[in-house]
Amino acid sequence: LETLLKGQLCLQEYKFFAIVFSGNGPSGICLSYLLSGYTPYFKRESLHPHPILQRKLEEAPEVSILDQDLDYLSEGLEGRSHSPVALLFDALQRPDTDFGGTAESVLTWWHEPDRAIPHLVLGKNAPGGAWHSIEGSMVTLSRGEWMGLPDLPFKEWLKQQRRGLRNNRATAEDIAQYYQHYVMKKGLQKNFKCGTVVTSVRKVSAESISNHTQKDLQENSDSLWNSNEQSTEVFQVDGFFKTVDGDKEPFSIYAENVVLATGTYDSPTWLGVKGENLSYVHHQLSALEEAVKTNSIGIMSDPVLIVGAGLTAADAILFAHHCNIPVIHVFRRRVSDPGLIFNQLPKMMYPEYHKVHQMMKEQTAACAGPYECYISLPEHHVLSFGKDKKCIIQDKNGCQKAYKISMALVLTGSNPNLSFLPNNGIDLAMSSDQPVNPKRNPIDVDPFTYESTQEKGLYALGPLAGDNFVRFVQGGALAVASSLLKKANKNPP
Repeated sequence: LETLLKGQLCLQEYKFFAIVFSGNGPSGICLSYLLSGYTPYFKRESLHPHPILQRKLEEAPEVSILDQDLDYLSEGLEGRSHSPVALLFDALQRPDTDFGGTAESVLTWWHEPDRAIPHLVLGKNAPGGAWHSIEGSMVTLSRGEWMGLPDLPFKEWLKQQRRGLRNNRATAEDIAQYYQHYVMKKGLQKNFKCGTVVTSVRKVSAESISNHTQKDLQENSDSLWNSNEQSTEVFQVDGFFKTVDGDKEPFSIYAENVVLATGTYDSPTWLGVKGENLSYVHHQLSALEEAVKTNSIGIMSDPVLIVGAGLTAADAILFAHHCNIPVIHVFRRRVSDPGLIFNQLPKMMYPEYHKVHQMMKEQTAACAGPYECYISLPEHHVLSFGKDKKCIIQDKNGCQKAYKISMALVLTGSNPNLSFLPNNGIDLAMSSDQPVNPKRNPIDVDPFTYESTQEKGLYALGPLAGDNFVRFVQGGALAVASSLLKKANKNPP
């Protein structure tokens, strides 16, 4: 397979595509499905629990959802996302899921190959993106059925695998496998080029491309250009492909539109303190799993320092607790802070995270609680890491204390790696003087097309555009596909 891909990529040296996307996680997969001619229509005779949406859907059932006015359809919808199109697509696929309902999707899917747009999906891992980098036994925060992609319910796939959901939730390994299966089952694999790393995306003038390529572009009948509106700029996407032997094979592709769907798993956040680059300080949970596997830490070791109060830090605490490894847990917030994720999760659905929250409350250094091998230090932060594995920690009053540890895990979130864009993509963000951040400073996109407000032809999906849950990234894919089909003007109603 790799040789085949390598061959195809070599052919693509100076090859022209209508759309290229960087990132092959759930949003990239969903967009590839929509651009491969799979078209959603309102399923006649179906009844949506939202009466106003139902009325709007009945107005033009013969017109594909992709060709309708997404602004009009999504007006008045409410839910757990700030994106109107994300709420719309979720409401069409899972009509009353937030109220515990199990109403079927009101969409029916037709394969209309003449509406397909040529595209290429570039990703480092197998289809599924970062889900392949997460420890397989980890359970998702979202309910299992919310992880599914269009027209292949996740629960049905799990049943075929003779596996079930644990407490309504799924493991990361199941999800990674499901996404790979989805790409094969829907015949999308020809669009996916895995093992590729994009190093640069920039606009170039069409004139600057060699004559041979220019001829290619004009002869390409699938080009979105039409004769009276000749585009003067295209995107040049450069990168390399990792071969079986570990060599790097460079490639260069030209595209009229580029979609960024890289997610944010690439660059863990650093604290920026002295000694953070020492070998015993890690920024990924996998380091703890590896240390346990190789017996380099165990029950008798000095404690593991875990920094952070999000779900990855909680996963690390649960893992250490399960292996009887002592933990010192440092985080900046108060335990009762409403911004803390644990204060937002229903106890019934997330018993293990509720347990971590209890430990954080009851087991502070000031008063010993019922949990052995665990100390919670709320409203503390790390000042420095020493070569002797001593870590200096300071509380909110400025008091400092040294702890001897075996290893440190700094799990305080991650940032997207946009080094392949000019100025790291900062000019595209909502606030153009700060780095792109999925929660605080996403890329500024039009809410109904997901096209960058700063750079025409460049789109952003998923966490880069502020959509952080799989169930909601799919609405972004709907918005992008709708926008690209309108540009291509392929059989509009």
